[in-house]
Amino acid sequence: MDTRPNIVLVHGAWADGSCWSGVIERLQANGYRVTAPQLPLTSLAADVARLRQVLSLQDGPAIVAGHSYGGQIVTALGTDAPNATGLVSRLWRTCSPTPTASAGYRKMTS
Repeated sequence: MDTRPNIVLVHGAWADGSCWSGVIERLQANGYRVTAPQLPLTSLAADVARLRQVLSLQDGPAIVAGHSYGGQIVTALGTDAPNATGLVSRLWRTCSPTPTASAGYRKMTS
């Protein structure tokens, strides 16, 4: 049985889920199930609601990572988000992990 968590990647305000394509390819190549949903970007509440919907559809636990504004959405999820077992927010500059997150990312993708 695969015990790896699902990974949900949350884009920033001036991007969409495709900004994660390089990260998705690497994670999937290492056996992770990855989702990068499109968010409505109409309000924080609407974006959080969409992310909760995506998390409720995950088959098991999920780690949620947010880029830029996506970090605000991840933070706004609170502690009762369905299937969320880990939250990473404030990945900034690009959709690639920052130096502070890179050690864990390298472990997942090596």
